[in-house]
Amino acid sequence: MSENLSPIDTAKFVAAKRATEFVADGMKVGLGTGSTAAWLVKCLGERVRDEGLKITGVPTSRRTAELAQKVGIKVISLDEARWLDLTIDGADEFDGELNLIKGGGGALLHEKIVATASDQMIVIADISKKVGTLGAFPLPVEVIPMGWQTTRSLVEETLHAMDVMGQKTALRMNGDRPFVTDEGNHILDLHLTRIGNARQLSLVLNQIPGIVENGLFIDICDVVVIGHGDGKVEVEDINAGTHEEGRIAFAESDNIFRDIAE
Repeated sequence: MSENLSPIDTAKFVAAKRATEFVADGMKVGLGTGSTAAWLVKCLGERVRDEGLKITGVPTSRRTAELAQKVGIKVISLDEARWLDLTIDGADEFDGELNLIKGGGGALLHEKIVATASDQMIVIADISKKVGTLGAFPLPVEVIPMGWQTTRSLVEETLHAMDVMGQKTALRMNGDRPFVTDEGNHILDLHLTRIGNARQLSLVLNQIPGIVENGLFIDICDVVVIGHGDGKVEVEDINAGTHEEGRIAFAESDNIFRDIAE
């Protein structure tokens, strides 16, 4: 690692590095999207290069597919894979029950499909992503472009009856144009502040015409690997009810990951 690596990037790196230990030869692995998932792809690429690890990756976005191919990971589609051994992905927030908010990178639809087509989902995150109650991070909702303003109005009307603190919604932009997902859809970001009943909200949102999927991942994550800025790593397994702590050592001069951008 470079001496210029920030504590937050160190935390992401050590979480990703520890998560690669769940990956074994011959596995089909779902590869997440976002800055933390990019560390994971790089770390897996290092194992492919140095250890001869043979895995097949199913990426959740075009940019993850490009990175995986660049580091030597064989990439196939979910239709080709059919079912995966595990998916490793980041999260924007996770609570004590390992429920998540995802979609800050705009790939929530693909991420949810791939994660639910896996025997196990492992989330990698820095410690700042752990929250008591979901909702501080804006909840992404993927909507089809046709009639998106009507869909937005229906969402805002629905939020009045939900156990949430805020009700502001915003169309995600990319410069002066709406952000477009890999499926050609738009994203509404719901600024809720606090979500009292995430399960109920997820179910209700997905009943609104025009909504494709929302960024609440309920009862999908099995394990979370939490990185700290000092190299400490925690592993929480909700099914086994275990909590482990360790530390990832790395050389200050070894920085093969310097090209990962936020």
